[in-house]
Amino acid sequence: MSSTITVRDIDPGDKSWLKREARHVGVSMEEFVRRLIREKRGKAERGAKPSEVFKRYFGPEHGVELPPPRRHGYRPVEFADESKT
Repeated sequence: MSSTITVRDIDPGDKSWLKREARHVGVSMEEFVRRLIREKRGKAERGAKPSEVFKRYFGPEHGVELPPPRRHGYRPVEFADESKT
């Protein structure tokens, strides 16, 4: 399955950088772009933890003070001291 895309109006500096990097790695510009896309997609698919996404949109930088993270959703059980009864 082969797909073709054409990207127009690439900044000349970006194109020069692509050429240099591809030459340095020893692959064509097309292969270099494929690798960049694959790498970016891999990072995106691993994704961020829900807590990281929440912090990104509602953290202190956005005026929201978040409570400290808790490890467990329960309180420790306290037993009465039977020697005092």
